[in-house]
Amino acid sequence: MKELQYINKYFIKYKYRFLLGVCITIITQVFSLFTPKLISQSFKAIETYSKNSSENIELIRSELFHNILLVIGTTLIAGLFSFLMRQTLIVMSRHIEFDLKNEVFKQYENLSQHFYKKNRTGDLMNRISEDVAKVRMYAGPAVMYSINTFIRFAIVITSMYHVSPRLTLYTLLPLPILSYFIFKLSQEINKRSTVFQEYLSKVSSFSQEIFSGIRVVKAYSLEAQQQQNMINLSEESKTKSLQLAKVNSLFGPLMLALIGVSNLVVIYFGGLMYINGTLKSIGTIAEFILYINMLTWPVASLGWVSSMVQEAEASQKRINEFLKIQPEIKNNNPNNSKINGAIEFRNVSLVYEDTNYKALNNISFRINKGQTLAILGKTGAGKSSILSLITRLYDVSEGEVLIDNLKIDQVNLYDLRNSIGIVPQDAFLFSDSIKNNIKFGKETATDEEVIAAAQKAAVHNNIMAFHQQYETILGERGITLSGGQKQRVSIARALIKNSEILLFDDCLSAVDTETEEIILNNLLDFCKDKTTIIVSHRVSSAKNADKIIILSEGKIIQEGTHNQLINQEGYYKELYLKQISEKDLA
Repeated sequence: MKELQYINKYFIKYKYRFLLGVCITIITQVFSLFTPKLISQSFKAIETYSKNSSENIELIRSELFHNILLVIGTTLIAGLFSFLMRQTLIVMSRHIEFDLKNEVFKQYENLSQHFYKKNRTGDLMNRISEDVAKVRMYAGPAVMYSINTFIRFAIVITSMYHVSPRLTLYTLLPLPILSYFIFKLSQEINKRSTVFQEYLSKVSSFSQEIFSGIRVVKAYSLEAQQQQNMINLSEESKTKSLQLAKVNSLFGPLMLALIGVSNLVVIYFGGLMYINGTLKSIGTIAEFILYINMLTWPVASLGWVSSMVQEAEASQKRINEFLKIQPEIKNNNPNNSKINGAIEFRNVSLVYEDTNYKALNNISFRINKGQTLAILGKTGAGKSSILSLITRLYDVSEGEVLIDNLKIDQVNLYDLRNSIGIVPQDAFLFSDSIKNNIKFGKETATDEEVIAAAQKAAVHNNIMAFHQQYETILGERGITLSGGQKQRVSIARALIKNSEILLFDDCLSAVDTETEEIILNNLLDFCKDKTTIIVSHRVSSAKNADKIIILSEGKIIQEGTHNQLINQEGYYKELYLKQISEKDLA
């Protein structure tokens, strides 16, 4: 139960609903006690008449009819309060599920890139869905039936003891055996539930990856091979599920067997006590049998509850593994920060912890508000790493990054990111309309602003060619669009935000040179009062920049303006001459 202590804060949050549920449960159990008493009284009336036939038969009939009406009435009232009990406690568990899912989702949002490199999407999805659902079963049905069982046991056993302490003792003899078996089975359920959830995560992760990469699977004709891999994983998951189900299936028969033994004990010892005169009425035996039957479901539910608790603990343990991780990137300044856009790198180095790879080595440069910086270099030179430091997806290993002459970690993190419009190298689009994908940069944007941003990104005409135009629904990751169209929609999403800082990470690589020229000309006027950084492999993207730096193996090997660099020997001039000749050939 140690892991499940984490959600105690939610029980405190909904304490009034919880206490109301407990009160309703007590009322439910009080009304359910009337039936055994009334049955016992009815047996006594019949027994009295059988021993003394002079008793008025009409009085006996009247008493029996009166008792039947009371049984029906109290049962209906108990049923009504049982319904209210479920409405109170089960609804509380749904609130807890809602809160816990939001807490997990918020934690996912706060965790760093390093975390997502180590964990698979399918596993993360399984923990926020399947694992949280298991915990909800603990917070709802398990808690409800536990309270119900405890109160019913307390009330019923007290009533039994009041009627016959000796017969009560005989009746409860099988319970220690029951407790032992529950303890042993619960331990086994905990182990098997943990293993099953891990395999379920593997199946989810595998499925998610295959569905996301279905085009690659089809292109390489690997459907049969991946189907076999899925079958193998599913077989393993099925085996673990069946192993868990086998243990769970032992609870029901065990509970019913022990209840049956208790009934036999009552009949045998109760009969002997009635014969000996210790019990004055045969109705007491009937009353005790009803009491035992009242305990049948609570006792049987002990196994189910124990199973739910063990599964929930295993799931909460998996959830806690993520909730207890402290985000590497923290907001160190709770106050608002005004961002103008000046950026400076001072002797910055970056080492990725997961690979121990040094992506940047002693990088220094400065760009002022309104200036444009172009970063060129071969693949793996460290271009995207610079942008990751500016957005604080990572923190520097050495040196300092300054925003408006303040250390970047002293700037409010959310204000910093709100002031940045970024077009990533991998243009990610959501499974939504084109309009909403563009408005993701600014939710309050009007249709006119969306169209203006699309025109600047030179994608408006393409969108208008679609049947539903801006309302066209994109497939997962924007699969409906071509690579160039996805990049331009991403550019429109960044432009509509109208941020102080614009970062373009090789976002024109899938665009033809003519369209690239149109976009760059549109950006010239739009970016004149913004700090802009363009990462590219093309000289044409960099030629209008105020400053150009060339990276190689994480170091700056050349820097200057376009005119300066084409007159210097080195990477930039070679790239310029190569691309000029390629353009002529085209």
